[in-house]
Amino acid sequence: MITRDGDKGKMLTRRAAMVAGGQLFLSSVLLGRMYWLQVLESDRYKTLAEENRISTRLIAPPRGLIYDRFGTVLADNNQNFRALVISEQTEGNLNATLEALNKILPLTDAEIQRIRREVRRSRDFTPVTIRENLSWQEMAAIQLNAPDLPGIIIDEGLSRYYPGREESAHVLGYVGVVSEQEIATAGSPLWKLPGFRIGKAGIELQYNAELCGKEGAQRVEVNAVGRVIREIERDEGVAGKSLPLTIDERLQKIAYKRMENQSGSAVLLDIYTGEVLMMVSTPAFDPNAFNRGLTSEEWKALSNNDRKPLLNKALGGLYSPGSTFKMVVALAALEAGVIRPETKIDCRGYTMMGNHRFHCWKGAGHGELNLKEALMHSCDIYFYEIARRTGIDKISAMAKKFGFGSLTGINLPGEKAGLMPTRHWKEMVLGEQWLQGDTYNVGIGQGAILATPLQLAVMTAALANDGIKVSPTLIVPEKRSPNATRGEYLNISKNYLQLMRDGMFEVVNNPKGTAKWAKVDVDGKLIAGKTGTTQVKRISMKEREQGLKRQEELPWEDRNHALFVTFGPTDNPRYALAVVIEHGGGGSTTAAPIARDIMRAALRLDPAAKQPVKPHKTIISSGGVK
Repeated sequence: MITRDGDKGKMLTRRAAMVAGGQLFLSSVLLGRMYWLQVLESDRYKTLAEENRISTRLIAPPRGLIYDRFGTVLADNNQNFRALVISEQTEGNLNATLEALNKILPLTDAEIQRIRREVRRSRDFTPVTIRENLSWQEMAAIQLNAPDLPGIIIDEGLSRYYPGREESAHVLGYVGVVSEQEIATAGSPLWKLPGFRIGKAGIELQYNAELCGKEGAQRVEVNAVGRVIREIERDEGVAGKSLPLTIDERLQKIAYKRMENQSGSAVLLDIYTGEVLMMVSTPAFDPNAFNRGLTSEEWKALSNNDRKPLLNKALGGLYSPGSTFKMVVALAALEAGVIRPETKIDCRGYTMMGNHRFHCWKGAGHGELNLKEALMHSCDIYFYEIARRTGIDKISAMAKKFGFGSLTGINLPGEKAGLMPTRHWKEMVLGEQWLQGDTYNVGIGQGAILATPLQLAVMTAALANDGIKVSPTLIVPEKRSPNATRGEYLNISKNYLQLMRDGMFEVVNNPKGTAKWAKVDVDGKLIAGKTGTTQVKRISMKEREQGLKRQEELPWEDRNHALFVTFGPTDNPRYALAVVIEHGGGGSTTAAPIARDIMRAALRLDPAAKQPVKPHKTIISSGGVK
């Protein structure tokens, strides 16, 4: 007989055994887990621990420099002093620190709001930028008052700087802070760095990837909350590639100074290589202002300016070419066989088409003229008539050979193709049939036809170079043959092209020419050219009967555009230039004298005769060796 106490003892023994077995099982599992973690997986977890302790941070490399064909720096990297604040070091009173700093470095309300916002978003030990590009005096004042500015530190880096300021602004473009939209589509991890700047316009934008370089890395030891304890390793990365432009900074400066008070553009080409030696658009802007950051007032002043300082008019401005287009019309007529060089047409000051009267710019008329004389005097009646005989189809075909209505392919963003009207275009776009009056207008470079100053320079280069059309470029090629022609042969009679050049010679060098005051003589080197004037506001018959006002009496926006194209030297052409002055009044009085001064400088300096610097050469900037 088993007693109740005996039963309890047996039950306790079984329970103890079960507990012991359970403990043994758990211990086995724990030991197995520990063995797996500490032995089998030790390498893996050692790596993870190392990764938690070691942090890798990107380093932005110096941006590549941009310089002209002879090594003059156009876009540099300057020393940049920045004022930063570390919230945890402000003794718990950020506002007091900012108030003290404001007495030394005046801060705007917008700056203070931005600083507070960024401090709230950042960890207490993370530096927040107060202001960049401090002057030496501002930096020194902050350093001197450091004991009274807890949490304020000075950091030194590099900042983009453009020595020429407005002179080459539209060619170079500018850099700016990466926007949130750009970060979302970032092609490089560098773009996510706070304050990192990328190209926003011009060469800076077109070659941003090359100029940015390759990011470096800094390996640092951090604590549990991410604070840096010490630097372990540092790789500065690869500096951005320096770019040599075809631009001659000397010509750039001369042209900008000459056009500073005008609204317009000028482009100078090497007719053999297509190298852009000068490209100016006025008014311009200071690209340094974009680097530091424009105020809202500065942005409004630029964007609301009716003279459009942000637009590169050389390749983005569209204008009727006016009489500068007459050489194209003449070539189309000659190639079509509807005229010969000696063909004469009588100009009485106007011609009739039905009941509509088409006027010549010279009211009294020019009398009988041959083709060369018609070019010299820029007779509208002559070109109305030969345009009628030739027809729009053949004129358009010749114009397209010279590049009208097509992009030149220059390596700059923002180029426009312009417009070369045709019968098909008018039917498709306007829903109207082509009229003979449309052909008359195209015959003198007006009506629907639109071109950029760059296209006019390319046209002039082809006329000067026996019908070879170059592709303009702004980058010095790796392999360069200075006298080898790079371009497309247009298959136009050389005799006809010579006739055009002879007519353009008379325009400038004949006392009766329309641009006789544009004559240039640099050690016997002469130039040839063609004036152009395009109406902005149509003149009504009533206004003609009342007597036309002089251009200078009209509001600026109603004045004619002034154009001039030229090449030189005439005996051995090398340079082609196009100048367009918006609302300048007349090509002969406004554009021609400007072109004269630029061409005189080009012939005197003769940049094409000298070899450019070696592409991508390492040079020294004010920010150090790059």
